[in-house]
Amino acid sequence: MIPWLSGKPDFPPVERALADPSGLLAAGGKLTPPWLLAAYERGIFPWFNPGEPILWWSPDPRLVLFPGEVHLSRSLRKTLRRHVFEVRFDTAFARVVAGCAAPRESSGGTWITSEMQAAYLRMHELGYAHSVESWADGRLMGGLYGIALGRVFFGESMFSRATDASKVALAHLAAYLERQDFAVIDCQMTTAHLLSLGAREIPRRVFCAGLAKWTREGPPPGRWAPDAGAGLF
Repeated sequence: MIPWLSGKPDFPPVERALADPSGLLAAGGKLTPPWLLAAYERGIFPWFNPGEPILWWSPDPRLVLFPGEVHLSRSLRKTLRRHVFEVRFDTAFARVVAGCAAPRESSGGTWITSEMQAAYLRMHELGYAHSVESWADGRLMGGLYGIALGRVFFGESMFSRATDASKVALAHLAAYLERQDFAVIDCQMTTAHLLSLGAREIPRRVFCAGLAKWTREGPPPGRWAPDAGAGLF
């Protein structure tokens, strides 16, 4: 059994998360900024399907991407050199989230409900949530979004409407974060796609120990400049 949360964001220790399903820690609570900030600081994130209560997770091991370790394939490097996409930061956050929420051919559904979209839009308004966008001919072709807290970027989701669009966004994000001395990009759940991009698993205890330091360092919340990714490639 997992605890039901209500009232204040008082999460149980992550060591109490279930092994099966891996990382399930608690249910209930809210998606308000105090709840989300308290969760991310502890290495916890929300993930649930439509019709379910809010579920909170902290898997072990944890998949992370260190900004300087992103893997750029030969074809992706070529795309970056040719500047196929114009990359912008924080100019179309709601549209990026909506793109990520669109049903995928592989699943036919989405976990990014309207409630989740509203919650992260509020975090964007407060300067915590950010988007990185790939544009071509004035059209949004792909991107990603997540939460920046201290020197950690917690990646939430990405989408692509053209080859390499989301990978270009990730490459620019990693290069920007490395320049800004961010410690790590949290990838949350392990996937073959993220592993191919240079992500690797580390023990949860190591990740959470780092969070205790990293989330209290770095820049304060605030919008990123739209051209913050200029000149990175």
